[in-house]
Order: sequence, then structure tokens, then C-alpha cells
Amino acid sequence: MAKVELKQPIVDEISESIKDAKSVVLVDYRGITVEEDTALRKTLREADVTYKVYKNTLMKRAFAGTPYESISEYLEGPNAVAISKTDATAPARLIAKYAKNVKSLELKVGVVEDIFYDAAGMAQIAKIPSREELLSKLLGSIQSPVANFARVIKQIAEKGGESAAETTSPAEEAPAAE
Repeated sequence: MAKVELKQPIVDEISESIKDAKSVVLVDYRGITVEEDTALRKTLREADVTYKVYKNTLMKRAFAGTPYESISEYLEGPNAVAISKTDATAPARLIAKYAKNVKSLELKVGVVEDIFYDAAGMAQIAKIPSREELLSKLLGSIQSPVANFARVIKQIAEKGGESAAETTSPAEEAPAAE
């Protein structure tokens, strides 16, 4: 069996992984310990992010002719690839968060929703909150005025008829005072 035939299944695996991906991020993992790598993989897996180490030549073949081809020129040295089909910002966000404690881990480049980003761009992508965080903030901002309104209504109801007397205008009170 020729070497190419042995490598083709791996290229196909990478191609299948990046098909319909929302983001593909290239990571330099030099100097990361086995324990740190295991913890990172667990975190990424829980977020439905695929994280694997492939040979650069095989990734170049798989990226050829795809929106991820621009990553190929950065495939030098040891690299891992993080791929998400569900949350476009998850790989960058989770790896950047993890890299705060593991200084040797580095976001190199990535393609998020078919747009190429360099390391600085990936750092900006990493700052975008997750969809769940954004939804909870939105829900919180919607609930806040409703909760405040409900508190005011409850206070008025607890005071009973007092509030009706308190809300009469001074013009209505003036003839009664004479």
C-alpha cells in the first residue's frame, strides 16, 4: 500500500471535520504538559469543540480549496486544530481563557464564519461572550424593567386605598380646603 493511500483516510477525516464548521482555529501547543492538554481537551469536548493534532502536510491537503486554505501558510511547527460546528467563538474563547493559566498555549490564526483572522483578530474573537451568555444578558435586561414594574404594583397594592388618596392632584384638593 502506498503512503498516500495510508494518509488519505486522515485527510478525509480532517475534511469531514471542517465541513460545515463555523470556526477552525490553529493552536501552537508547544510546552504544554500532558495534564494541561488533557484538561484543555476535556473543556473543549464539553463545549462540542473538536481538538486534534494532525501533521501539517495533511491539514494543508484537507484545507486546500476550502475557506480554511488561508490557514495553511501558518502550518509550521507543532500545531493543533480546534473545530466547532455549533458555536463560532467557542474554540477561540475557550483556548484564550485556558491560555491565561498556560502561557505556552497560543492562538495562532483562525477562520470564523469563513473570515480569516490573525492572532490579534483571534484575541478579539475570544472576547465575544458565548451565545448562552448573550441570551442570559438579553433576558436579564428584559426581565429587569418587568420586575421593577411588578415591585411598584405590589407596593401600591399593599398600601391599598392610601395610594389613591395620595395621587390626587393639588387642584382637586384646593376646593375642599376652602
